[in-house]
Amino acid sequence: MAEENRPAFAADRRERILELVRAHGAVSLRDLAAQVHASEVTVRRDVRALETEGLVDRRRGGVALPGRMGHEQSYSGKSNQCAAEKAAIAATAARLVRPGDAVTLGPGSTAEALAHELLQHTELTVVTNALRVAEVLAAAPGVRVVMTGGTLHGPMRALVGAEAQATLAALRVNRAFLSGNGVSAERGLSTPDPAVAAVDRALSSCAEETVVLADHTKVGADTMVPTVAPEEIAHLVTDNGADPEVLMTLEDTGALVHVAVAVGERGH
Repeated sequence: MAEENRPAFAADRRERILELVRAHGAVSLRDLAAQVHASEVTVRRDVRALETEGLVDRRRGGVALPGRMGHEQSYSGKSNQCAAEKAAIAATAARLVRPGDAVTLGPGSTAEALAHELLQHTELTVVTNALRVAEVLAAAPGVRVVMTGGTLHGPMRALVGAEAQATLAALRVNRAFLSGNGVSAERGLSTPDPAVAAVDRALSSCAEETVVLADHTKVGADTMVPTVAPEEIAHLVTDNGADPEVLMTLEDTGALVHVAVAVGERGH
């Protein structure tokens, strides 16, 4: 029966590889080989053929959609990664929000987790360009949600563009809560997408201080477009899987580092 699940021809196998890459944004060769029931050597040959056609880009140990830097994935793919860590980060970050605050909240699965933590807050105003964040907070009677305008960026479920930036330029809030694909002492917070980066900068610029939410896979990583300079990060909220030496370099830039412990790891 297992034989029936295997693509019979190279064309079928390559179509399946393309479907997986489109669904996740970036996939390792090992995972692709397991999914299509073929050897990594065979998958590598398929990837080369797809790259020749301009359908994918090869990366070290994997494959991504054309033009993607690093390992950017679909929103659903990101949501499933480090879920316990993101929940712990969100709970810790929520303690930085006070009654009467106005905050900006950017897109991303960690920001969405923070939105869930803010449901019981009162006298809170949240300005966001993130559709998922707004959807979560729509159920919160004590939270007023202000959405930017803009053009929908499908992969991030976020509004981007000049209209979004103009909305934020006229505002002043207490704190900005932002995530991204990497944060380092050298380049600060960064993301692979220029359109998302431009609005992230605007979300940060209208705030008195910026809080970066980054699980351990993002700490020490750099991606294409910097959004918040290292010295502009007032707080970094991460989990206890982050490299302590990298956290020390971020503290040296002036960031106050908060380390959250994921449920299931306490007491170990």
